[in-house]
Amino acid sequence: MAAMSASAIKRPSPFEVNWWARAGYLLVALYCVYAVNALDISFDRIIIGLDNGAKFLGSMFPPVFKRWALLIDNLIETVQIAIISSAFGVAISLPVGLCAARNLMPDWLTWPSRAFIAVCRSFHPVIFAILFVKAVGFGPLAGILTLIFASIGFVAKLFAEAIEEISLKPVEAMRAAGAPFMSVLVYSVLPQVLNRFIGFATYQTDANLRNSTMIGIVGAGGIGGTLAAAFQRFDYGFVCAILISIIALIMVSELLAQRVKGVFR
Repeated sequence: MAAMSASAIKRPSPFEVNWWARAGYLLVALYCVYAVNALDISFDRIIIGLDNGAKFLGSMFPPVFKRWALLIDNLIETVQIAIISSAFGVAISLPVGLCAARNLMPDWLTWPSRAFIAVCRSFHPVIFAILFVKAVGFGPLAGILTLIFASIGFVAKLFAEAIEEISLKPVEAMRAAGAPFMSVLVYSVLPQVLNRFIGFATYQTDANLRNSTMIGIVGAGGIGGTLAAAFQRFDYGFVCAILISIIALIMVSELLAQRVKGVFR
């Protein structure tokens, strides 16, 4: 009994202090303080910024919808850019993501596919938009190419990871029965990842709709160019009208995305 009581006393506490973790938290906190000082972030600047922001918001109201025809034309172009780029981007992401799945494809195919996906994910859409504007000129084509690359970088990566998480038992069963490769994909792989792929595609379409309002700032089509021009003219009433229209567009796309997901569930 004495030995048992001694072992009970020596049992390590389940709430033992992890000094390494605490040291890590302390280092992160100290670095944040250093970074705030290095970036010249102060409480006074935040207070002044809030005052300036309130004045700016006050100058935006009431919104001006006099140029509603221009607004609608730009919104239509924005939606067209988003839909076309999403359709092509998702369609290309399907084979690229499949080739990048390491549990189905050989290494000589997965590594180049993953490298291509990494390139597509390396840059922000605005940087891609600048490159494509230089390549193909101003207009919607540059925006469409930009968002196609953005779609591949997101959807293909997640699609490849979804395939790598599937159960291989149906795949092995069909291979043992002598089924061709395409039949294995259609009847044993896609049924396990189709819902997730639809989710990725609808999310990327929603993201492309938002991004298509932004890349126009650098000349890649859409309503972003009109928004930037309104800012430069200090036409804040029209800026407010554009922002309200973008918010309404995003809300409508969110409702449509929910409907699409409901259809495939």
